[in-house]
Amino acid sequence: MLLHQFTDMATRIEDRNSGRLIQPFTLALLISVCLTGCQKSSEYPSRPITLVCPWAVGGGTDRVSRQIAVFLESELGTPVNVVNATGGQGVTGHSRGLRAKPDGYTISMMTLELSMLHWRNLTDLTWEDAAPLMSLNEDPAALFVKADSEFQTVKDLEAAIEDRPEELKASGTAALAAWHLALAGWLISLDQNPTDVIWMPSQGSAPSLQELMTGDLDLVCCSLPEAKSLLVSGDIRCLGVMADDRQASDDFKDYPTLKEQGSDWALTGWRGLGIAKDTPPEIQEKLVTVLKRIVGGKARVNGESFPEFMDRQGFDHTSRPTTEFADFLKRNDEMFGVILNRPEFQSVQSGPVGPNVFPAIAGGMFGLSLIIVLAGASRRPTASITGIAAANNIVDAATPHAIFLSGCAVAAVIFHMLAADTLGFVTTSAIILFLTSKLLGERLLTSAIVAIVASVGIYQLFSGLLRVPLPIGSFLLF
Repeated sequence: MLLHQFTDMATRIEDRNSGRLIQPFTLALLISVCLTGCQKSSEYPSRPITLVCPWAVGGGTDRVSRQIAVFLESELGTPVNVVNATGGQGVTGHSRGLRAKPDGYTISMMTLELSMLHWRNLTDLTWEDAAPLMSLNEDPAALFVKADSEFQTVKDLEAAIEDRPEELKASGTAALAAWHLALAGWLISLDQNPTDVIWMPSQGSAPSLQELMTGDLDLVCCSLPEAKSLLVSGDIRCLGVMADDRQASDDFKDYPTLKEQGSDWALTGWRGLGIAKDTPPEIQEKLVTVLKRIVGGKARVNGESFPEFMDRQGFDHTSRPTTEFADFLKRNDEMFGVILNRPEFQSVQSGPVGPNVFPAIAGGMFGLSLIIVLAGASRRPTASITGIAAANNIVDAATPHAIFLSGCAVAAVIFHMLAADTLGFVTTSAIILFLTSKLLGERLLTSAIVAIVASVGIYQLFSGLLRVPLPIGSFLLF
């Protein structure tokens, strides 16, 4: 409605000027006012940053991501928005974070799954596609049951699994992701089949724990901090921790390890920040410098440091600097290469649907829809032309024009996909809006004003008010 009113106003302005352009000074003033705040700065960061979390809202990775984002925002002086890119058993989030444009405006919260995914042929993405910045914490897996569960000890659970193979249900994350491998590895250490407990894939620990509470699951495997609130409330119990030693935290020091109960199995999950490997060194250095202040406790937000937050939440806050983190990632990758190539793990299937199936279906449906639109346009009979197009003598025959407009719509989508990162959202959208307006028969000046004001207005709404980062472009255009 507002856009329509503005179009009418712009048309009246042009009519009053008898079709002449507004004086250059006035037009330049209009553009400069509209583009205020869209200027691209050479200093990093000059716009909002996205931190991609590969797991669901409410889980441990999400909580650590959101807290580190708060500290990064405070230290860098720009909004840092957390995006939960779930799906593909971790492929979606890691790919979105590490394969983003290497400009420093997309940071990835990397997790243990990065060391596993390529060994399972789910992606060709590895830790070598990242520029590691710093690790943030390491938490061992643990086994949890509901407070009123029949299993009082790990030995009770082991006996039930042996007596009732493929009957108990467990979850904690996606199939063959970190906590699934933790459980499967424990079963193998007991000389049992890793499929003796049915794994129910989920998007993280938070939804899994909720299913445990409703009775849909018999046990959950995840880290202690992820289950802390339910442990404190007494709704669930911890049967054993998959670590060499008991946790130092006062919150978790009373929970026994599996090693104390006869198993040698241990697996620790980790979280760390990375960025696209081709990101300029000066940007990487700035981020590392800021992270050193944060993990070292020198930065404070609302009177609390990051290590204090981690302690309060029960998270370990072991951190590894860039070089040590890279070596750690390499060792993890090699370890899981050995584990996932074992016959026992090869038999644990994640299901017949791979992560590329749904994008392929979506692409196929888009192509089919395009064919249907073009086919329908080609069969449309010539009809009387009404409206703006008729008034401006845009078409001579309906059939070729309908096909042309359908092609333009598709071309506009493709152009925006290809050009937005380079030209920026404002320029790309302005070009599309201007050409669309002209195709609909609007006058030159009206089309130009609407294109400029609408594209800049949308940019300011999302980037400024809603804090959703939009492409600003590679060239110093604004």
